[in-house]
Formats: sequence, C-alpha cells, structure tokens
Amino acid sequence: MTSLGSLDAAREVVSGLLAGGVRRVVVCPGSRSAPLAYALAEAEGRGLLELVVRIDERAGGFTALGAALSSGRPTAVLTTSGTAVGNLLPAVMEANHAEVPVIVLSADRPAELHGTGANQTTEQLDLFGEHVRFATSVPAGESPSSAVRTALSAASGLLPGVPSGPVQLNVCFREPLVPAGEWEPPVGGWAQPATEGFAYRRPAVAALGGLPPRRAVVMAGHGAGPLAEAFAAAHGLPLLAEPSSNARFGSHAVGPYRVLLDGHPGEGIERVVLFGRPTLSRPVTALLEREGVETALFHPRPVAWFEEGRRRERLVADLDELSDFAGRGAEGWLDAWLLAGAAAQEAMDRVLAALPLSGPRLAQLVWQAARGQLLLGSSNGIRDVDLAASPAGEPGARVFSNRGLAGIDGTVSTATGLWLGNRLETTLFLGDLTFLHDAGGLLLGTGEAEPSLRIVVLNDAGGAIFGLLEHGRVAGDGADRPGAAAAVERLFGTPHKADLRALAAAYGVRHTVVRTTAEAASALAAPRSSAREIIEARVDRSALRELHARLRAAVAESVSPQHRFGYR
Repeated sequence: MTSLGSLDAAREVVSGLLAGGVRRVVVCPGSRSAPLAYALAEAEGRGLLELVVRIDERAGGFTALGAALSSGRPTAVLTTSGTAVGNLLPAVMEANHAEVPVIVLSADRPAELHGTGANQTTEQLDLFGEHVRFATSVPAGESPSSAVRTALSAASGLLPGVPSGPVQLNVCFREPLVPAGEWEPPVGGWAQPATEGFAYRRPAVAALGGLPPRRAVVMAGHGAGPLAEAFAAAHGLPLLAEPSSNARFGSHAVGPYRVLLDGHPGEGIERVVLFGRPTLSRPVTALLEREGVETALFHPRPVAWFEEGRRRERLVADLDELSDFAGRGAEGWLDAWLLAGAAAQEAMDRVLAALPLSGPRLAQLVWQAARGQLLLGSSNGIRDVDLAASPAGEPGARVFSNRGLAGIDGTVSTATGLWLGNRLETTLFLGDLTFLHDAGGLLLGTGEAEPSLRIVVLNDAGGAIFGLLEHGRVAGDGADRPGAAAAVERLFGTPHKADLRALAAAYGVRHTVVRTTAEAASALAAPRSSAREIIEARVDRSALRELHARLRAAVAESVSPQHRFGYR
C-alpha cells in the first residue's frame, strides 16, 4: 500500500470534514499540526470554510464549543502534540455533558518516535477517556478518510443510541511537515452566509380538554426548548423555567418560581412534568425529591447527562403519554401561580429598586436589554436572572450557558464562538472571577474577526456565590470564631484587586464602569458597537446574603395566606 505524504493525508482529513458539514475550524498554532494548517488554509482560500486562529488551546476549545452551539454544526479545533491537546480537556468535558459536536484534531508524532523521549511526544489517544463519543489514531502514511467519516457520524449523533458530542481524531504525521516547493493558498476566502435575526418558532401542541384536572407544574431545565412553553400553555399549567431552558416566556411562565416552591402555591404541587435538565437551585432539587410528588421526564432520545436507571423520574418518550400524566390544570391552579408570581415579582422589584445596584438588579437589566444571543456565566449570573428576571411575552434573545458541567472555564471564549457561529449580536453576563478565569479569551490576533460582543461583568471583587451557600453561615459565625470569617473569605471569597479597565485596554477592548442602576441601564441601552465592549458594574458583595434574606421576606409577606387564590 502506498504511503501518503503528510500534506496529502491532511487534505483527505479536510475533504472529509467538509463532506460532513464542518464549516469552521479553530486553529491553534504548532509545528506537528502544520500539514493540517496548510490544508485548511487551502480550503479557506477556496471559500469552503472559515479558519479562526487562537494561540491558547483552552480558549480555542471553548471557541469551537460556542461556534458549534450557535451554528448547530460540528466544529473542529486543531492542536499540535503534547500539552496542547491536554488543554482541550475542559472544553471536551463540557461538550460531552452538553452534547455539543466538537471535533478534536490532535496532531501526533509517528509511532517510531513514541517511547524514545522525542520532544512533545506522549500518549494522546484516549486522553479524553469517556468524555468523547469516538477516538481513534491514524498512523502516519495511512489514509484517514474512514476515520474521519466515523468521527463525524459519532459527533453528529448519527450512531445508534449515541447522543451527539465531542470526538477525537488523532493524526500522526512524519516529516516533511510543509508543502514541497513554493506554496500559496488559493486567493479568495470564506464568505459568511447571511444570518437571519433571532426569532422563536413555537412548536404546535394542541389544547387538550378531556384530561383529568391536576395540580401539576411544567419544569423547564437547561436545554428544554420552546416545547416546554407550548406544552404548559396547551395544558393550562404553570411554567417554571430556568433561563437557559429557552422556555422562559409566555403567559404561563412564573418568574420568581423558586421562592414560591416552599410556600404557597408550591406546597400544593402533586406532579412535575420535566423538560431538559434543571441545574440551578436547591428548591427545585428538593421539589423533585419531595415525597408524594410524582415526576415525569420527557425523554425522547438518549442524552449524555444521565444514565437510565439513575434518576427517580418516570421516563416518557411520547407526548401523548406525557399529556395523560400531566392532565390539565385544576380549577384556580394556574391563576394561583400567576397571582403569586406577580405579587412576588412586585415585592422583589420594590426591594431591589430601593437599594444600591446589585447582582439581581443588574440581571434584570441585562435580561431586558439582550437581543440576538445571551450567554450567562455559570456562577451567580444565571442564578440572579433565574431569581429576579421577569419572563417576557416573547423572548428577546436565545440563551446559552455552559451548564453541562457548570464550570466557569472558557466563558469569554464561548461567547466569542457563539458570535462566530452565526454573526448575531451577543451579550455575555458573568461575574468578575469567571471573567478573569478566561481573560486570555479576549486576545484576538491581528486580522481575526472581532465579534459584536457586549461583556457585562458584575465585579464584586471575589466569589460572592459562596456567601449564599453554607460557607456564608460559617463566615457569619465570625463573632464567636474570628478566624472563621477570614478563612472563608480567603479560601472561597478569593478577593482580588484586578484592574479590569487596564486589562481591557491591554486587549484593545472598550471599557465602561457603572456604579448605579441608572448608569447600568443607560450603558445597556446605548447603541451596540460592531466591536467588543466591557461594561463593568462595581458592586459590594458584603451584604448579598442579607439582600437575599430581604427578598425572601418580602415575597413571604406579599404572598401571605389572606392573598391566596383558592384552587381545587
């Protein structure tokens, strides 16, 4: 069998990627991966795909993740050998649990260099373990075509019983790694197809009459989609929707649902119809574990985020069966939720309006202003939206969040990738630690496409979320144990004095500081730029635990027994 030269093998890889629908590849520079870089440049010169160059492999991995999320197409990321491949692990792990088709193209040394101490040589195959749907290594000189086809099928969810997700194609190359003679890619380039503006298309779910009345709720977790909203509307049931469900809209949605679950009307819930994956709050977890509450999860296909037999919900693949389980809203049931939700929302709005700018208040402003695409950081940002943002009649933006593993890794890079995937204006709302964790994601090489990206950073100089967990109680005992508060602040609060304005200037990004609600509202209402901008909201986190207690107290008072709407 004739041995393929490195560039010829690389061209076969690129042809296979194009045949499988790949139109975007993130390239991280390196020498061993040079044959693929040259072949990809040839394809871009013919207008067949777009290359995105990132020097940081972790940023490159999350950029590919974001592009795959927004475009719906498999997206590849190319690295050289050695530690470069290992830097993709966080993005691959997220892609696994979120079912995102990211294709890892890892270049490798040929077999004869392994085990010899050759530079940047390690065992790369199966580096990602169970986090990839498929992994294979193509020996140097052999045709990669069959491996590429299988990898693309696995990434796209075309293998029986296997959800979509990341794959690894490890390609070994021998020298020479550069084209022979003079080389120049074709003149031309990728032309981004026109992108329609964001708009939801509601699924059709017929209104159902002959079902038994029940006190059920529709819970829409991450990735549920607009089907959850349509189902709730058709069955006359309250909709409790997390922000990244993309179902948090419509006449049945109850914004402050999680503060109502432990009281009225939450204590009356008999059944829960679950769409997607709820990940945000302990009240929801407690509801799904509540004794006497029956739950059903709409499960029409295999998913990556749980193994069958490990959850207590009844798994239902058929919508008619799910309708029988849900029934229709009992008399007064939906009204009770909507009235309680309106009262709770008004109470929280009143508290937030009377206080200095806070995370929940900023979350409300961002939720109202976002258009196109909205990415929510996985710490307090998405939880503040879930707590305080009122659902609209129609959604203004498609919402994303890295909730596969809920890490703060690569969030800035993910937002950039979202924009690259379809060129829709994108807003990113995140905390200061999440921002700093991926500050390198701001780096764009000269000539690389600059996204229309508004980054809203809630800067409270540390990790505020831990103060809302058990650690906040430990810190609150500081009067009796003076060292406890200091230890919690250092170990969990992780205070810092990073200068975000200087950081933005270093990367050439426009920067604005806001300190009040009025300033934040004005900045968010300003016309969008075609380039990137950072809106930094500086707030104090020391009273955040107290703020949440005030919000809960205001809701409890507003939804008191004398204001309850009777249901049967």
